[in-house]
This record gives sequence, structure tokens and C-alpha cells, in this order.
Amino acid sequence: MRAPNLLALMALVFASAAAAEPVIIDHVTVIDGTGRAPKPDMAVVVDGGRFTLVGPSILAKSMTGRRIDGSGKYLIPGLMDIHIHLAGFSRGKETSWIPGSKSTDKWVVNRKEGEQALASFLYAGVTTVLDVGNIPENILPLRGDERAGKILAPHIFATGNLVTYPGSHGTDIAINVRSWPEAEAQLQAQFDNQQPDVQKITYDDEGWGSRPLIPILPRDLLEHIIRFYNLHGVRTTVHISNESRALEAIYSGVDSLAHTPIQGPVTDAFVRMAAAKQVPMATTMTIGDNYSRLHEHPEYLDQPLYVATMAPEERARLKKLVADGGETALRGSPPLYQKSWRLWMKTQTPILEDNLRRIDAAGGVIATGTDTSNGASEHRELELLAEAGVPALHIIRAATYNAARFLGRQETMGSIEEGKIADAVLLSADPLADINNCKSILMVMKAGAIIDESQLDLAGGKQKRRMAQ
Repeated sequence: MRAPNLLALMALVFASAAAAEPVIIDHVTVIDGTGRAPKPDMAVVVDGGRFTLVGPSILAKSMTGRRIDGSGKYLIPGLMDIHIHLAGFSRGKETSWIPGSKSTDKWVVNRKEGEQALASFLYAGVTTVLDVGNIPENILPLRGDERAGKILAPHIFATGNLVTYPGSHGTDIAINVRSWPEAEAQLQAQFDNQQPDVQKITYDDEGWGSRPLIPILPRDLLEHIIRFYNLHGVRTTVHISNESRALEAIYSGVDSLAHTPIQGPVTDAFVRMAAAKQVPMATTMTIGDNYSRLHEHPEYLDQPLYVATMAPEERARLKKLVADGGETALRGSPPLYQKSWRLWMKTQTPILEDNLRRIDAAGGVIATGTDTSNGASEHRELELLAEAGVPALHIIRAATYNAARFLGRQETMGSIEEGKIADAVLLSADPLADINNCKSILMVMKAGAIIDESQLDLAGGKQKRRMAQ
């Protein structure tokens, strides 16, 4: 493992020193993430990495510490993306797209790429991520270094290898299991070596869009896998794409869904079940929306968040692809996937949007996940939820408190409440008036430490601090 970046270490030292002094954000409007109405003229006091006071500003009048004037500003919890696949790993050569095929090429880890992706999340106000499928050599050292305070990064939760049936979805980065109890030793080894925070399982026979049919995990085996991880104190999340598989996964005992059904409109019965069971469902609209968005609106790449968090050459490559009339697709996918997949996702994304709107309106739990590896995508996910008709207050709840529920951590994070981990974003404009105002970031705080953006290793280059210190 390479030595940590010296500037990043210095920034962490300074951040820790700053965090030692109480921080008082005064006269600010608090949108606490729970779905409660905003509260104006509030004081939020942070000490020891936690929120120690959230109350009327008069309560903090005599307190000492570093004061930040929040007049005319808005404080929301740190945003969360509970469905990412962190960049930084690839094959030496492109692998075959055929499900279940194998390659003798070894995975290659690009540590810098992973660190830059993590930096992009912090810059965008995302203070917590859940990686739901990666190679352990990429994500687990980064998780360890984040928890040891060696890198500037959001809180990292990770599944490591996902679990599936041979030849099924994600088989090349999975622990492939065939039967029970034979699989127990494989799962125990994965648990012992990787210590997953949430375990991802794939339960999908596909055959939708332009994808071929693939083998599916037997349901009885799915139940054994869920029970195994739950008995080890680990929550589970399951990849599904349709209502039928979602119902089977939920009634097999899964704790959350890594996607919300997209193959068609969900039934009213499913919506009622979602409200009754309170099983969190990841939104994951951005991944599909990106296919057509690039072709129809490549100018989005010039938005400040993308300029800061994407390498200039990558932005130029994507623009040239569109200008040349090229198609985008998953790397290594066959020609059939390209145009057909883009058009299919363009058709289905509005259906997914409406499914999410209905589930949220009924009282179900939707949580923001992008299925990408860039912090700017979180804000596209928020935009799509607004486009779907989800109220802004609910969108912020989906991106904070509900995301913490997805992780099973709502008692310690995900909202601005006394005693919780002090993750927060200070905004210069009201996100309830326009969800795009979540981009108007003045300050990002993670665990009580104010992030120095000038020390983030961003793919778009060094950025200035957004608020004077």
C-alpha cells in the first residue's frame, strides 16, 4: 500500500484540531432530515464529533467556541449514497459480456482513482457511502484507512464481495454459492476476512431490456444466506429488478432492496406492502438516466460539480463520443446493449420515478443510491426525485435519515439531532424552494470536522475553500 498523501494527512490533523473546539452554527434554518418542518433561527452546537445542542439560538448565546453565522443559510444532514460501486478496479483486458464467463486476467487496483472518487463525494456534500459490490482489494483498504483517519473520505460502509449463484448477476465480483449447507463455509470465510457492514446478494434472472436470461439464486438458498448474515449481526440488501423478485426477497427476510422495481409499474398491493413492512428501497435512477442524458444533454458535464470532480480528459472524451454519434454502454458489453439499452432505460426511468413517488407517498422508505461512483450523481438523483413529484422535504429525508435506516444506523446518524454524529452541509439557498439548492454548498462537516475542500484530491483539479475560515 502506498504512503498516504502528506497534504491529506496535514488536512486531517488540522481538521481534528479544529474539531476539538466546539463549533456553534448560529441563527441558521435547520432542516433536520427527519421530515419535520424546517426550524428558523436555530443554534447547532457540535462538540466531540457530535451534535450537542439543536435549539433556538438564544440557548447558545453564552456558549464559547468557534461561531459560524448561519443567518440566511440552511443546514441539512450530510447526504448519503447507499448504492455505489467505487471506481479504482479493472481488468487487464476487457472481459466477455457472456454471463458466467470467466477470465484469467487478474483485477488491477488503481488506488488514486478510488481516492479521487471518494473525494468527489465529500466535495458534493455526501458524507456517507455504501459500496454494494466491489473487489475487496479495492474497497476494504480504503474503508480501513478512512476509519483510521488516514484519508479524507466520507464514512465508508462496504459489502466487499457480493454473494450470488454461479452465472447470475455480478458473478465476477461475487462469492458464488450453489447449495446449503455447503455454502456456509464460503460465507464464513467471507465474513471473517471482509467483515461486511451490509451484505449484498443478487436475486435476478434478468431477461429484461436487452439483457439475456441468466441463472438465478434458488430461493431456499437465498433464505439461508440472509439468515447466516443476520445471525452474524449483518444486514442484507438484495439486487432485484421486478416486483415478483422483490416480494420473494422481502418475504425471504431481506433487510433492504438495493433497487426499487423498474421493469414495470408496481401494483397498489406492493405499495401497501412497502408502507407496512418499512423495508428501505434504494432509488438508483441516475445509473439508467445517464445513458440518455449524455446523448441528449451533454452540457450537464459543464456543471460546476462535474467540472470539479471529473478529469478534463474524461469529460472531453464523453463529449466527443456524443459529437461523433457514438453510443455509451457498459464497458465490455456487446453491440446489442448500446442503443437498445439506452432507449430501454429512457423508457423505464419514468416508470421507476413513479414507483418511487407512490411508495414514498404511501409511507414507504425510499433511500438515495445512484449506482455510480461520483458525488455529483447524488444531486442528479435528487433532481430525478423532484421530477417524479416527491416533495423536497421528503427528498432530503430520503438522502439522509432514510439512508441511515437502510444502513440500520438511524440511531446514530442521518439527522441533525442531539447525540448523533455531526455530519452536515451548510447551504446558501433554501433546498425546499428548489432541490437544486442542495448544490449551493458553503461548508461540509463530517463527524464534527469541517472539510477543507482545497485539500481534496479531486479529478478535476484543486478547488478553493467555499467558505472563509
